[in-house]
Amino acid sequence: MTGRERLRTTFGQDAVRYHRARPTYPPELFTRLSGRRILEIGPGTGQATLPLTALGDVTAVELSPRLAALARAHAPAAHVVVADFDVWPLPAEPFDLVVSATAFHWLDPATRMSRCAAALRPGGSLAVISTHHVAGGTEQFFADVQECYERWDPATPPGLRLSAADDVPREFDDSDLFEEPRFHRYEWEQTYDTDSYVDLLLTYSNHIALPTRDRLLADIRELVDERYGGRVTKRYLTQLALARRSGPPS
Repeated sequence: MTGRERLRTTFGQDAVRYHRARPTYPPELFTRLSGRRILEIGPGTGQATLPLTALGDVTAVELSPRLAALARAHAPAAHVVVADFDVWPLPAEPFDLVVSATAFHWLDPATRMSRCAAALRPGGSLAVISTHHVAGGTEQFFADVQECYERWDPATPPGLRLSAADDVPREFDDSDLFEEPRFHRYEWEQTYDTDSYVDLLLTYSNHIALPTRDRLLADIRELVDERYGGRVTKRYLTQLALARRSGPPS
């Protein structure tokens, strides 16, 4: 099992925490999307699924049964399937829109573009949504916290700092199956108290799998409480890459 395959199975370990702590998506992002039949890949607990159901009929393919159960409760209008999209049999009727929100990087890079294209009608669109933590918010905290990571996670590069939003690349897999993508970017901030920030960290695969996780989180908790009054603000960049499948519209 590769590292990607192992880490992508960690999110269902505490599905309730994942639903409670994970950030959602800017509502204006969904005004860029349209389609009568929609396929969502990796819905998690349904943060993007619910607004997608306002656009059309949604089929959502989720790897984790625990996350899928919460997605069904959160977005009851969606049809949530428990399956690995990499090998899931595609329906005979193609979709108008395929969406993957903060999950596309977990798919097999060798086949994800071809499978998404195969799921779409000609002229249908692929929407890849990614979430990035960028410079801003309580900036000094995110510089100071690197000492905690360097102490407890040997894989942490020394002196690591957050990138400015403008420096985050506009990424989309090269593929002849899709036209040139259009990018839409949204910057926003969210403030966390100590407990909610630690809660958030416990939804990240690299934190969940870290052997020294408890010591790292104890250090971070102490830093937030003692130097930052129990509150920190995190700045996010949400990026939407939207591309039409090549070929004449059906």
